[in-house]
Amino acid sequence: MHSFSDDRKHSEVEYVNYVDESGSDLPKFSDKLPTSGEIEARIEELAEIHQVNRRKLQWKMDLMIIPSICLLYVLAYLDRINMGNANVYGLAKDLNLHGNQYNVALTVFFVPYCIFEVPSNILLKRLSPHIWLPCCVIGFGAVALSQGFVKNYGGLLATRFLLGLLETGMLPGCTYLILSWYTRDEAQKRYSFFFGSTCLAGAFGGLIAYGVHQWDGAHGLRSWQWLFILEGAITMFCGICFFFIIADFPETARFISDNERAFIKAKLSLDQGDSRHEDSSLKNYLKPFKDPKIILSGFVYFGLIIGAYGYTYFAPAIIKTFKYSDVKTQVYSIFPWIATFGVSMILSFVSDWTRMRFPFMALMIFVGITGFAMLLGFEPDQVNARYAACFLICMGMYAALPLSITWFTLNVAGHYRKAVLSGWMIGFGNIGGIPSTFLFETKDAPKYVRGVATCLAMTGWSFLVGLLYFFILYKANRQKRSGKADAKWDSMTDEQKKLAGDLNPSFIYSY
Repeated sequence: MHSFSDDRKHSEVEYVNYVDESGSDLPKFSDKLPTSGEIEARIEELAEIHQVNRRKLQWKMDLMIIPSICLLYVLAYLDRINMGNANVYGLAKDLNLHGNQYNVALTVFFVPYCIFEVPSNILLKRLSPHIWLPCCVIGFGAVALSQGFVKNYGGLLATRFLLGLLETGMLPGCTYLILSWYTRDEAQKRYSFFFGSTCLAGAFGGLIAYGVHQWDGAHGLRSWQWLFILEGAITMFCGICFFFIIADFPETARFISDNERAFIKAKLSLDQGDSRHEDSSLKNYLKPFKDPKIILSGFVYFGLIIGAYGYTYFAPAIIKTFKYSDVKTQVYSIFPWIATFGVSMILSFVSDWTRMRFPFMALMIFVGITGFAMLLGFEPDQVNARYAACFLICMGMYAALPLSITWFTLNVAGHYRKAVLSGWMIGFGNIGGIPSTFLFETKDAPKYVRGVATCLAMTGWSFLVGLLYFFILYKANRQKRSGKADAKWDSMTDEQKKLAGDLNPSFIYSY
């Protein structure tokens, strides 16, 4: 998480308070950012003013917000990645798929998924989370269920496209909801747990796939069909429940009192600034792209996504090359995900405690690289070593991803810069899902040299770009602490300062 310099002249902040339409006392700052200690002290004052018990309110928020969005995203991820488990049970054979048609079906998902993230967030804001998100969940649950009844390649393509369209708002919508309730310091632990929960989807997918094997042939349906039907039905049922449990934005949420609502609004304004008077023109959204840090974040995420989805979609196929039965393949696919969830949670707490992200992200990237290298180096009959490589790949990729997202998110400030970062990083990064679906083809079994080597190279690429990002932050922090950035800041107009966000000399980047 980022911290603010406590020992330089920019830590002196003038508080200018104003009263909003509801009568709440909201803080507003001059062009110098406050230190983290000053923010915490002021939040304590706000809690006293609004007569709010911060600890009780935090527990209430965590209970009402985090579990539901974690479950929501687990369901979305589960319905997205179950193709690998279904293919073990004969999906491609039963639908008479030839050549790379199975890979194309995987790819189609990412086309609408990468395009419609921003429109989805607009609808989220207009319709409210407890309406829009459950509607999406019920929708992609119904599509996932319908995959159990497709009869040919065209039907599979149509359902995969609709699945990507309806899932497009899940990740940006949930992250947007977290930012709408928590300050930056509060949000980091919630981000870590939210992104780490995706590991459970892989474990549940293998467990459900193992369970439906006994239904093979029941009512004339194959195991892979029952897999889609069951997971889709579970998703639809949870979607209906989400209408009653998904939290709205603080302005309209029912589970908080009016004084708690006013406190949250004041606290967020203090931490994130007030941007209501900013000009919402296109040029203001384009300016952040001049910052190489913004661009590099998308490149890092892109490389990690290729390795992550490469493993996710084809891990069952890799494990099946160990000469396991279909059922045993599903069982053995569960354990790397369970281990990954534990590692991801441990690293989230350690990185929060140390207030550092890059060292742990780099460590897990090297773990993933080691796993890919082991798959390349060991022969197909060296089953134990290759299965150990699956653990390393899964842990490396899916522990590095949440660390990278949290690192990039906490190193940006300002309304426009945050909007551009999240849209660019997630939108561009997920394009990596497209090439990842073509890396592992049946003709390359059992070693899948081309796919594994590409994943290894792109994971290494992410490390190198992340290292460049780190040195850019290091150089920027040195300039800010030495005062060299002051001249450029002083030459800015008031409008430019208002849009500068983390470019403010008082904002110290985290590592």
